[in-house]
Amino acid sequence: MDNRVIVDNASYLSLLAGLSYGISSMAMVFINKAVVMQYSDSMTLLAVQQLATALLIHFGRVAGYTRAKALNIATAKKLILVSLFYNANVGFALASLKGVNIPMYIAIKRLTPLSVLVAGYFYGKGRPSIQVTLSVILTAAGVVVAALGDFSIDIFGYSMALTSVFFQTMYLVLVEISGAEDGLSSIEIMFYNSLLSLPFLILIIITTGEFPNSLALLFAKSSTFSFLVILVLSLVMGIVLNYTMFLCTIVNSALTTTIVGVLKGVGSTTLGFFLLGGVQVHGLNVAGLVINTAGGLWYSYAKFQQKKKPPKLVPDVEEHIK
Repeated sequence: MDNRVIVDNASYLSLLAGLSYGISSMAMVFINKAVVMQYSDSMTLLAVQQLATALLIHFGRVAGYTRAKALNIATAKKLILVSLFYNANVGFALASLKGVNIPMYIAIKRLTPLSVLVAGYFYGKGRPSIQVTLSVILTAAGVVVAALGDFSIDIFGYSMALTSVFFQTMYLVLVEISGAEDGLSSIEIMFYNSLLSLPFLILIIITTGEFPNSLALLFAKSSTFSFLVILVLSLVMGIVLNYTMFLCTIVNSALTTTIVGVLKGVGSTTLGFFLLGGVQVHGLNVAGLVINTAGGLWYSYAKFQQKKKPPKLVPDVEEHIK
């Protein structure tokens, strides 16, 4: 086959992976918001999403539709903490959407790079560049300004979103340090993540008192066609989002996935002012979101420029950690 054809195919695959992740990630925020507006038991919802993912992959493997390997105990042990942090991140994010409007939710989630930088300092990753540091400070300042203009502020929702940022940081740092996901396909990562999360999620919904009323309420609400549609969409998009996120990272890079996430956030923030309500427009609110978005775009540009630099002859701290 012509080398040019191979390069073109690889380019199309990279572009398709990036677009797929961006579109599914944007859609998932609005779908989850629509679900939790009618069904507040977020941990039960997450457990159902993960169960649906695990069953779909298992039966797909048995039927020969996927090449995912069977469950391996050694691999499961490596991934258990990664899975717990990942699901804690998603669980608290879902809980925050009950009271936080979409633009503010996205703004708060953009604090993750700042949190990762702080965590990286403590585990010896080294100092980030000046551009990266200033961009994340600008992003954080945007959140503060926007919060001052958010008259619909929900303390519980904000605390849930900030807790989600903490667990997302722990997840990213743990994956980077341990390399626990090396050598696994995107389907296999999804399968382990879903399967390992179920005991933890079941324990949570029992201890918090969601179970068994949450299941009874879920079945009762599912009799309504409109809710059933968005519930099915939530289950399907949960699978699609995880797959496209891992695919984008594998086909492109973690940096590309981060940049796509920031660009997705710009679109979601804009649409969030008009869809699903909950946003009281105020000068401070809009200014803060603009500052936050500018910081996110600057961060992506800084990381892209950093990636373009030629590799150092002497390995740095980050390379030793890996």
